[in-house]
Amino acid sequence: MPVIRINVTGDRTALHRSPRPVHGTLRQTRTLEGPVIIMTHGYKYRPDDAQACPHRTILSLHPAPGPCSGPSWPKQLGFGSGCADEGLAVAVGWDASGPLWAARRRAITAGRVLAGIIAELHRLNRARPIHFIGHSMGTELALEALHHVPPGALRRIISMTGATYRSRALAALATSAGRQAEFINVTSRENDLFDALYEWLIAPPKRGDRSIGLGLDAPNAVTLQLDCPDTLAHLARLSIPIAAPRRRICHWSSYTRPGVLRVYNALLRNHDRLSLPTLSCGLPERPARRWSRLFALPRPQLLLPFAQKAS
Repeated sequence: MPVIRINVTGDRTALHRSPRPVHGTLRQTRTLEGPVIIMTHGYKYRPDDAQACPHRTILSLHPAPGPCSGPSWPKQLGFGSGCADEGLAVAVGWDASGPLWAARRRAITAGRVLAGIIAELHRLNRARPIHFIGHSMGTELALEALHHVPPGALRRIISMTGATYRSRALAALATSAGRQAEFINVTSRENDLFDALYEWLIAPPKRGDRSIGLGLDAPNAVTLQLDCPDTLAHLARLSIPIAAPRRRICHWSSYTRPGVLRVYNALLRNHDRLSLPTLSCGLPERPARRWSRLFALPRPQLLLPFAQKAS
């Protein structure tokens, strides 16, 4: 049972295409060795949609071929290998279709439901770490869940070009559960257009607020700008290389870039060795300015030696 597929509809949960109860299935996993890694998608996905079901594509061990098919998150994060200590993957699907504001509202509701799943998993086995990884608006689920889970229930959160505001993230990290969690804010100037559209379409919680794509300053957070040469060199020194960026605009590079999902696998499974201080040491003090990649002068593609091996 390497992957449990759960769908959230309103305030209810159900196993994807299975009549079995969710909580009964979770109880069967309480003795599995290894971490729990909860993963969820971003905008436009919708479970059971023939063209947009995340369980057929990125959240599947064997993604169906097609134009929207991406790399298998579970497989790249270490699941399906048959190893006894690979842990448990929980793939969470929710309705992220329709207008952006409506999808965001459903994301927050889904985050409250996710909190119940996290609390149950934590109660079943308190010694087992529970981590979260989400793309774009999927980050909202983890931030909302931090307001409702017990301290220590959620250990490490990886936000892949998260679509949310700084004040929203800081408020979640200031909760009792948030103070005991670690937040890895993966950004890229490739995502600037989408960050700007988010700020334009979604009213900020307070005047002057900006998206976390411009960085996040918190004691238990670190920002990894994946199109920054200094950041890539630092990750290579930690033996977790990523290929260099090839596009000026891309919303999906935080999980489609060659090597990047393997980096997340290392961050989630070796969090003691790859601590936040270790990640922070060697990074630039500030992320690059917005639009700096889009309007940069063309230059030769100088791939670092390690990046060429990260495919």
